[in-house]
Amino acid sequence: MSLKNKVVIITGASSGIGAATAVAFSAQGANVAMVGRNEAKLTKVATQCSKPLVLAADMAKDDDVKRIVEQTINKFGKIDILINNAGKTGRSKLLDNSIDMIKAYDAIMNVNVRGLVYITSLAAPYLAKTKGNIVNISSTVAFFAPAEAGAINYYISKAAVHHFGACAAAKLAPHGIRVNTVSPGPVKTDLFENSGRNANYETLAKLVSLGRVSEPEEIADVILFLASDKAKGITGSDFLADNGMLIKRG
Repeated sequence: MSLKNKVVIITGASSGIGAATAVAFSAQGANVAMVGRNEAKLTKVATQCSKPLVLAADMAKDDDVKRIVEQTINKFGKIDILINNAGKTGRSKLLDNSIDMIKAYDAIMNVNVRGLVYITSLAAPYLAKTKGNIVNISSTVAFFAPAEAGAINYYISKAAVHHFGACAAAKLAPHGIRVNTVSPGPVKTDLFENSGRNANYETLAKLVSLGRVSEPEEIADVILFLASDKAKGITGSDFLADNGMLIKRG
């Protein structure tokens, strides 16, 4: 896929889709900068990659985001690909105490959207030099309202990621930078566990047309394609990898 010696930043690389993507890029000969908050999990994933740059960082902290880009440039001298995968969820209801709702909103949006926008703006000048590209990870939930009231902030954040991808693609295309989005449906990741919830994959499988839940490696394959020269004519797109979740709701 012509990814050999490409320099790739992957946020949220300590587990799930990000971890699978880091391993997949490394297997293709890319130089990977792995970013995550959980240093123990990040280090474990790093053992499956070839000489990665391991960066323990919080996407909600501006100094951490700046450090990610600076240390990647210091280590590898360039950036070819940015994978904006870091994300979090949490529960709060619109009818809850307003302070609790806004605290949850800020916590989720700071990671899922603000940090994503900030690292994109910092990486863009380097991507312009390499004619690189960006892949943002949104979700099928960007396209419909939540069935459970407590998930509203996560849904809002993923809708923002979807629209930011289109806006960024339009603005960065004149600089030779492609920007695409991948919107998975249910995937076997640590997202629920990290938010203190149990994932019932049998129930989730019933929400999609194909009756199955994706493995992280399936989403990584889509990301690799979009980041490679095989997708050199694709920008501003949002690829559904949802086992037919959206059409089941239609």
